[in-house]
Amino acid sequence: MKLYDSLGPNPRLVRMFAAEKGIDLELIAVDLPSGENRRPDYLARNPYGQLPALELDDGSVIAETTAICEYLEEVQPQPSLVGESARERAETRMWTRRIEQTITAPMSDGFRFGEGLAMFEGRMRTLPQAADDLKAIGREGLEKLDDLMAASGSDYVCGDRFSLADLVLYALTDFLRGVGQPIDPSLEAISCWRERVGSRESAGTSLHPAAQTLGMRG
Repeated sequence: MKLYDSLGPNPRLVRMFAAEKGIDLELIAVDLPSGENRRPDYLARNPYGQLPALELDDGSVIAETTAICEYLEEVQPQPSLVGESARERAETRMWTRRIEQTITAPMSDGFRFGEGLAMFEGRMRTLPQAADDLKAIGREGLEKLDDLMAASGSDYVCGDRFSLADLVLYALTDFLRGVGQPIDPSLEAISCWRERVGSRESAGTSLHPAAQTLGMRG
């Protein structure tokens, strides 16, 4: 399988998921800063132009990070990162959806419309006037999750079970802490969770080689 790869939190999420699974993917570099993902060769594979994209051995392509990760889970069920039972899988998907809606989506757009505006304003509709409000929505989502994890004493989003939900949150928040949206240290449960996830081997091996040079985490 080939992973069309680049800087940024979404490709890192898939690299980290694959590392946790022990799956080796052939990485095909796509130059995101120059807009290579918006050119005809890449759009022929993924007409929406997003990164990453997973090309299977038969030439078909799967895009969208959670869909890619769920495919990898189906291909190699162990160690489970979505769930071993119907209840666990539903719980993981519930928390992944909540995190995407209340934290990662608004924080991502806060970056695109703020610090990342110069890169994104020519590629998508941007709303720079909304950047601060979107960041605030993301912070409120983190505060809510911090309260819930503190009350439950959970090590991970799904209790004691490390899952896709943790990876979705970690890849984005680790990237954003270097570009204007650090985690508030007063969020003690989330801060401890971040250190816990960041100490996993996959967190180090999934870093993009150019991330440090550009002052990013990706």
